[in-house]
Amino acid sequence: MAVPAEGHLPPVIDRVPTRDKVVFLTYDDGAAADPGLIDLVRERRLPVALFLTDSVAGPGYAHFARLRAVGVSLQNNTLDHPALRGLPYAGQRAEICGQQRKLRSRFGARPRFLRPPHGAYDTATLRAAADCGIAAVVLSRVTVRPDGRLGFAHGPQELSPGDIVSVPSGLTSGIGGTGGTGGTGGAPALSLAQRTARLLAELESRGLRVANPEDYWGA
Repeated sequence: MAVPAEGHLPPVIDRVPTRDKVVFLTYDDGAAADPGLIDLVRERRLPVALFLTDSVAGPGYAHFARLRAVGVSLQNNTLDHPALRGLPYAGQRAEICGQQRKLRSRFGARPRFLRPPHGAYDTATLRAAADCGIAAVVLSRVTVRPDGRLGFAHGPQELSPGDIVSVPSGLTSGIGGTGGTGGTGGAPALSLAQRTARLLAELESRGLRVANPEDYWGA
């Protein structure tokens, strides 16, 4: 299959330019291990996006089907979670398209969004993503650290309309997969549910709400 021209590459986004008072919550496969988070998503009807890696999520796809039933959007995080940047186009396409096919066969719908593992991508990633039907490559401007504090990749050091927020399941404290474990200064790590609840309180205090990514990303 021909490689798409660069003029047709999907955008790379870590926020959405909008005047709407909304942000977007994103998680990885590890979110399924926290029942408290699932209860919170269900109770608050949060339209969150979950980026799945087949080698991690594969054994528990039935569980992810239940998450989809409570409003979670299931998206692409590749088959095996390699750092894509620098890999040949064919290898990147296999990783992205392979997971597209897996998720479509499991859930009956093809994902529209890709989160490149470790935030690493290059032009070949964007070409492969376009070839696989990806509408946008999604990073994050804001990360919720293990102790619940917020980290910002760039721009205003506060939550702003259109921000894409990542709540990683691991103990990584920095933006884009860097940083130490645990909370800063020895503060205990919080569960995903606790971090999300703290974030929701912060959003409410700022007059912000969680929006459905399907309504904004790749529009």
